[in-house]
This record gives sequence, structure tokens and C-alpha cells, in this order.
Amino acid sequence: MQLIVSGLLNQFQRIMQGFLFPRLQEELGPLSLKHQHLIAVLGLVQLETILAPWSNGVGRPSMHRRAIARAFVAKAIFNLNSTRQLLDRLAVDAGLRRLCGWESVREIPHESQFSRAFAEFANSELPQRLHEALIKTTQQERLIGHISRDSTEIEAREKPVRVPVDAAPIKEIRKRGRPKKGDQPPPPEPTRLERQAGMTLTEMLDELPRACNVGSKKNSKGYKETWVGYKLHIDAADGQIPISCILTSASLHDSQAAIPLAQMTAQRVTHLYDLMDSAYDAQSIHEYIRGLGQIPIIDVHPRRDQAQKAELQAEAQRCKLLNFNYAEDVRYRERTTVERVNGRLKDEFGGRWVRVRGNAKVMCHLMFGILALAADQILRLIT
Repeated sequence: MQLIVSGLLNQFQRIMQGFLFPRLQEELGPLSLKHQHLIAVLGLVQLETILAPWSNGVGRPSMHRRAIARAFVAKAIFNLNSTRQLLDRLAVDAGLRRLCGWESVREIPHESQFSRAFAEFANSELPQRLHEALIKTTQQERLIGHISRDSTEIEAREKPVRVPVDAAPIKEIRKRGRPKKGDQPPPPEPTRLERQAGMTLTEMLDELPRACNVGSKKNSKGYKETWVGYKLHIDAADGQIPISCILTSASLHDSQAAIPLAQMTAQRVTHLYDLMDSAYDAQSIHEYIRGLGQIPIIDVHPRRDQAQKAELQAEAQRCKLLNFNYAEDVRYRERTTVERVNGRLKDEFGGRWVRVRGNAKVMCHLMFGILALAADQILRLIT
């Protein structure tokens, strides 16, 4: 089945290069690389299979939603800053306008209609469903070597949500000192990672905080950085193909989204290893991933016992003296795949230009970029 999918993708690429592009150039005029990229992505995604031509509702029919959805995909591919910039580009670029579905400038909807359509896409999670369908169609029958997991900061133009004092949980006040003889101390409450082991994917996602707030982390040079917004957690397959994404509050620790991401990815693709940095080094994560049938390769966190770290370092040194390398160490070097996905999303597909507010709309904006990035990487692998 994997060979059949690969053959269909190669056939699709040959049709695009040998037949479709020359015909479209005769009809639309010269096509730039960005135009060809948009044509290839739209042909691979096929949003017509999911998005109805008219929106449901009572009253006057709304504008054609498929053309607007194509325009938002083009916005991500052309890395445009705002919807206003997209409309200006559509007004002067006849080829782009006709590829989206409008023959003349007069047919282009107003900016307010674009905003209403975007709100509908965000509420219905249209780009998330398109991305999931793309991954299942092209990657479900493929045996993936490893999944790299990491998060990246997403800056937003909105005020961080503050938790009111009344809504803050009140901790039970315990008596200081040793308990009396015969008194049993109350058991500690299970952590989120411990609770997630017995939850469904929907329950885990509902429990994660989604509001905009302040996040902080140390950069590669050891300095602390802060930002206001969100945090995007990504699972990327070898080949830099994003498989699953979750958008949470900026303050959420990376490890809290590891188990939901692992389950989401396991439902979409078949893979062997999970690569993560030291932020994910928790026993619950190790056990859950092994329960799914994968092998976790996680960097050792500094809080681990120094004796255990010394033992691991001595074993690694012994293998080097024997001219051997740990297979897991060699594979762990590929973890930077997900960091390159983060960089491409921000530099090439609009991930750095978030102009909407609210978790649903921010996720919709980012997922249009993820959708275009995934289709681009899939096409790169077959050429």
C-alpha cells in the first residue's frame, strides 16, 4: 500500500509538471514559483472534498467559501502579513486571483466578508481537518522511523488573561511537623501527567489551558526570554512533515502536552521512535509512549541522579573506545527536524504574523501555514 501511495504522488507530480503548468501558463500567463507552489498545494490538499460551496444558515447565501479558503492558503504560501495585504495582492495579481476562483477584481469579497469566513473556518476547525485528511491520505500507510516533538513560542497581539483571586484553587492547610502516631497523611493529588494516562484524547485536550498568557523559557545561550501569547506543540515526522499540532497557553510546560500529542500522532501514522529533549524527561511520559508501542528517546534532565548520569556517560565512553555508537544517540541527532519545521513555519508560512485574537483563530491562522508546509514537504520528498 505504501508503494501505491508513493506511485500516486509521483504520478500527481508528473501531471503537474508536464501537463497542468503549461496549460495554466497559456491561460493565465507566466507563473512564478509561488504560483506553481500554490497550484501544487491546492491540488494535493483538495479542500473541495471537505468544504461545501455555500455556508449553511438561514437568510441570504454568503459568499463562496472555497475561493476564500484558497485565498487563505495563498496568504500562507506567499507569507503575507495581513488580510489587507492579501486583498491588495489579489487586486493586482490576475493569476493569483483566478487561481483562487475570482475572474475580476469586482468579484473579490470585502475584507469584512473575509473576516466572517475566517471565523467560520476557525469554529469548524477547517484547516485542522484538511491537515488531518492530508496526513492520513499520504502518510498513514508509511512506516515512519521517528517523530520529533517540541514546542515554539507564538506571540499574539492581545492582553494576557489573569486568573482572578477568587478562582485560584485554595490549598488545604496542613499542620506543621510530624503527624500523630496512627494518623495517616492524606495522599498527594495526582499530577496532570498521571491523570492523562487514564483519559481519552478529548478529555486531555479539554483539560489543557488555552487562554493567552505570559510564557518564559531559556534560549540557546542560557538567557531567559518572555513573550505574551501562546505555545504551539508540534510532532514532526522524518522528512520535516508536521503530523500533529496543539496550541496551548504560553505558560504551559512542554511535558504537559506530550501525552495528548503522542496519542494524536499514533492515531494518524505508524512510527517507531519518539524523540524529545530533556523537558519531556518524566516517568509517566516514558511509560505512556512505551504503552503505545513506540520507543521514547528523551534527553536526560539535569535533575536526574548524578550517579545515573555518570553511569550513562561511562557506558557511552566505553562504546566510543570500542568504535561503537549508541543507535539511540545517532537517531537523537535527528530531533532538530522539528526545530526546522518551527523555523519554516515562522519564516516562510506566516507563523510570525499573527494578527487575530483568541485561541481558535490563532490556531486557524497557524494551521493554514502548517497545511501548506506539510504539502510542500510531501511534494519535496517525491521530486
